[in-house]
Amino acid sequence: MEVNQAKQEHLLALKVMRLTKPTLFTNMPVTCEDRDLPGDLFGRLMKEDPCTIKGAEALMLGEMLTLPQNFGNIFLGETFSSYISVHNDSSQVVKDILVKADLQTSSQRLNLSASNNAVTELKPESCVDDVIHHEVKEIGTHILVCAVSYTTQAGEKLYFRKFFKFQVLKPLDVKTKFYNAESDLSSVTDEVFLEAQIQNITTSSMFMEKVSLEPSMMYNIAELNTVETEDEGTSTFGKMSYLQPMDTRQYLYCLKPKPEFAEKAGIIKGVTVIGKLDIVWKTNLGERGRLQTSQLQRMAPGYGDVRLSLEMIPDTVNLEEPFDITCKITNCSERTMDLVLEMCNTCSIHWCGVSGRQLGKVSPSASLALPLKLLSSVQGLQSISGLRLTDSFLKRTYEYDDIAQTQSQ
Repeated sequence: MEVNQAKQEHLLALKVMRLTKPTLFTNMPVTCEDRDLPGDLFGRLMKEDPCTIKGAEALMLGEMLTLPQNFGNIFLGETFSSYISVHNDSSQVVKDILVKADLQTSSQRLNLSASNNAVTELKPESCVDDVIHHEVKEIGTHILVCAVSYTTQAGEKLYFRKFFKFQVLKPLDVKTKFYNAESDLSSVTDEVFLEAQIQNITTSSMFMEKVSLEPSMMYNIAELNTVETEDEGTSTFGKMSYLQPMDTRQYLYCLKPKPEFAEKAGIIKGVTVIGKLDIVWKTNLGERGRLQTSQLQRMAPGYGDVRLSLEMIPDTVNLEEPFDITCKITNCSERTMDLVLEMCNTCSIHWCGVSGRQLGKVSPSASLALPLKLLSSVQGLQSISGLRLTDSFLKRTYEYDDIAQTQSQ
């Protein structure tokens, strides 16, 4: 913390101290074997040391607490607390004392004073105290500006201020990745998996109290960070959820569009808002921190103007015996289409039915269920291919290969 001292002598003295919790006292135990020259001297000294734990004197951690020796580090998401004291060092009564505390960041100036009312008078050797709190939401340089104004007995109005500069550091490194779900019925589904990688980039351990994803209104969420047992779910990270310095954890979530949005194919396309991560942790003796990411955005997979997905297909079929499948055709464009279906045979897949038949008009975001029949002439794992859709309005053709796979026996 940097302080700019005022040049003029004033009747009042301003002191600002950061309020933080103490830490556990640590010592450096020195031991030796009984047959060594010191004998049991070190052991007796450690037992007499009031800072050691009785019965466990060799542990570095003691029973006493250590008050903060310096300003320390302030991390994003923590609560900055400070004690402000204005003391009357003079021998005269001072009147109309007003203490104001502002926090200047790179983007805004915040008033942190609990009260903006002036103190009527302050006698010699008396003081005016105030405690301010602020949840830090920006990284970078912060300046605490403390201003004091007062009136002397002679009626002279005086004013001074001090600046306290400190840096706010980033406690966590959060990276996100999106994965489109793969299905046996379609190469791409509306489900999406979010992987959140969280790394502790501080120098102390963290207790991860909560890591959750708040989905947007379009999605339902399922957390995949627990292992279900007979009694209850157990965290994949164990009972003690500590994150050591520079350690990284991966959290996984599955998001699925709500039915009212999934039925409207035109809504979930382009850039969509998934939600935001809410991370809560504790450090030292229970100091709490919280971070919320900005809204996470994902580029939805492009289906083109027409999406063809497979709703039903048997796992195995008999050789040269017809079997049924059900396709779903969705108009993802913003215009009405008049579709014609063409079925093209491959070396192993043969379609049954009339090729070139009219499917009719399909409105924007509307879907059409299409039952089809086909047979396989070759044994083994076969890929369903050979469907072609044509929009008679624009004379535009859409071809679909590798729609799905089935086992022929």
